[in-house]
Amino acid sequence: MQHAGVTSGGWRGMNGAQRRLALLFGAGFFVILGVIMVANATSMASDFAAAHIPVTTAHVWLWEVSSIMAWLTLLPPIWLLVAWLGRARLAWWKTALIVLAASLPVSLWHVGLMVALRSLVYWLEGERYRFMMGIGNPLLYEYRKDLGTFLQFAAIALVAKWLIARAATTGTGDAPSPRVLAINEGSVTHYVPIDEIESASAAGNYVELGWTLRPLLHRATLTAIEAELGDGFVRIHRGHLVRRAAIRRVATDRNGDFTVELASGAVLRGSRRYRDAL
Repeated sequence: MQHAGVTSGGWRGMNGAQRRLALLFGAGFFVILGVIMVANATSMASDFAAAHIPVTTAHVWLWEVSSIMAWLTLLPPIWLLVAWLGRARLAWWKTALIVLAASLPVSLWHVGLMVALRSLVYWLEGERYRFMMGIGNPLLYEYRKDLGTFLQFAAIALVAKWLIARAATTGTGDAPSPRVLAINEGSVTHYVPIDEIESASAAGNYVELGWTLRPLLHRATLTAIEAELGDGFVRIHRGHLVRRAAIRRVATDRNGDFTVELASGAVLRGSRRYRDAL
């Protein structure tokens, strides 16, 4: 879940501040990637020259550029994977297993594409490219390196998405965006304005949201939802939150417990231990 300008809505769902931050992140990432590519290529060329290994500088640059190009094709699926894991809210060990499992096809794709690009260029030059000669298991060798790169890219995507989401309400010169919750319901995602939510009630492993259109179930804890909804909501029971502005009537029993009637006509029971919060 995210607040206003939910990033899972894509570029059109971002406000001005989010778009500027996304462009800044993208530009910075490509600059850093370019610096790394230049540093690696020049270092490799220097090392080969010092060791008197007959490798042309052009081929060293080909190896590095082909690897970077292969990684660039993997950025969109890595971004989507991070976004899906953020919405899924899985246990940490499940997330770790999914990331580890995803690293295998990522490495295979990276190796396969960069080898194909190198082989094509070598073929155009009338030569034959030989992948990782002299190494016992080249795929395992590459996987160890690719795993670290994959985790770095996933971490960068995670930080970028978090910062972009935080920028949802900081756009200068933009009209204030309504605070929104993204609620997944099967293959449908509802973007629900918080001001249209009357209540939130614990329902087992879910929270039932009293939306003005219809109730919605969301897999989350009531405590997590309370933090998302903010100060406009008050807890009236260990299992109920209500929006303050939606309260129309409070009736207190003799024992101190009470009932709250909302604008829609819905009635929820409140506990006396939460009475002072009203």
